Amino acid sequence: MDRVEIGLIGVVAALILIIIRTQVGVAMAVVAFCGIAAITSTKAAWSILTSIPYSFITNWNLSAIPMFLLMGYIASQAGLTSGLFSAARIFLGRVPGGLASSTVIASALFASASGSSVATAAAFSRIAVPEMLKSKYDKGLACGSVAASGTLGSLIPPSILMILFGIFTNTSIESLFVAGVIPGVISALIYIAMITIRVKLKPSLAPRSDEQHSWAEKKAALIEMWPLPTLVIGVLGGIFFGLFTPTEAGAIGAALALLIAFVRKQLNWNVAKKAIVETAQGTCTVFFIAIGAAMFSRFLALSRLPNELSSILLPIADSPIILILLIGVIFLILGMFVESISLMLLTIPIILPMLTAMDVNLIWFGIIMVKLLEIGLISPPVGLNVYVMKSSLGNLVPLSTMFKGTFWFLAMDFVALFFLIAIPSLTLWLPGVMK
Repeated sequence: MDRVEIGLIGVVAALILIIIRTQVGVAMAVVAFCGIAAITSTKAAWSILTSIPYSFITNWNLSAIPMFLLMGYIASQAGLTSGLFSAARIFLGRVPGGLASSTVIASALFASASGSSVATAAAFSRIAVPEMLKSKYDKGLACGSVAASGTLGSLIPPSILMILFGIFTNTSIESLFVAGVIPGVISALIYIAMITIRVKLKPSLAPRSDEQHSWAEKKAALIEMWPLPTLVIGVLGGIFFGLFTPTEAGAIGAALALLIAFVRKQLNWNVAKKAIVETAQGTCTVFFIAIGAAMFSRFLALSRLPNELSSILLPIADSPIILILLIGVIFLILGMFVESISLMLLTIPIILPMLTAMDVNLIWFGIIMVKLLEIGLISPPVGLNVYVMKSSLGNLVPLSTMFKGTFWFLAMDFVALFFLIAIPSLTLWLPGVMK
């Protein structure tokens, strides 16, 4: 058996282990160890197993991950996000489907601070869904708006997926962060447009609110929601204007979150303890997967499988668009079964040589990849965001209703994806301005 065949068997074995719910980092590391031992020797495999974790973890750019996680957890635990939904509701309450549109806006802002789609879906399933159901909203629309808008946490910076993509492809993380802003805003606006049009055509989906709000109430709502926009603008503005790097931005964001929580008298030992513990847990999970992926990348490089696949697929995919469409189909299929970080780190070593050979702009492709991974977060049968909502809501809404509610949002994701592929400048314009 030659090394390419060993590589192919390794990829299939890793996918099977992940699908049957083996811990992702363990699955990739075990497959990598066995594959390297088969290609070279057991001694070489042990050498790589002992060296890669240390050399990988010492990558300075990785320090951005715990810092951005800390920023998000402080914002969440200290209640810096508490006024988002209320403020959006006051300003959009009388618009058709206003509560659902308010959820999209509030989720986008929350996601930009937390960097986590799952955390966003969990938070707003408890905040927004009960409010919409109380207002007689269709259950599918209520749950679909939360599950789908939660995915914006991957696209709107800071994003853990973008940091990992930048490290594994040697792409500028600050350019990826800036490139995600316009696609994230476009995705949110497409969701809102769809909600408004659907409710306009079928008012029974979301009865219009008759609530009236005074200017004093609106002013109070804006004052209540100021912390999170300040935090986001401070971090992204500093990156965009070159005041600090994304790695430094993580530490600055965490410090700014602490300062805002202190000024609002919402910082105490319990808040700090919970935020630190959750940050440690989240960091360990991400790093464990990333170390397994680093070993798996080394195994695939030794197997020469990516180069072999490139020589087979490149004559078929004779343009970057066709190559991206082929990759997109694979991601959409695998995204139904494999969690987003795992899928990205599993496939990057395979597709990167093809993208490089075709001279595809990796910043543009990185945003497209993140959008594809977002779709997987609400696609059945796995749909991680949907299951997170189910665990938060219990028996309030059936799981089948939740998945049906995501259908229209999935369709809008494909519309947004079409624009991102057809018009690369939507992704690349802001990074160009920044440079």
